[in-house]
Amino acid sequence: MTRGNQREQDRLKAAKKLASTKGKPKESATSLQKRKEADAEILRAKQKAREIRFVWHLLLRH
Repeated sequence: MTRGNQREQDRLKAAKKLASTKGKPKESATSLQKRKEADAEILRAKQKAREIRFVWHLLLRH
């Protein structure tokens, strides 16, 4: 009769796994787009700062 116990154990394991995956809500398309735009803006600001530092470095060397 061990097979009946195995089925029950598998059901419990599957239920536990399903419950853990339901906890995190998916990100909506609009919030995803907003986050991508915000990230892109941050990267553009960092790039601009790098370019300014590079130009100053070139100016101070000469």
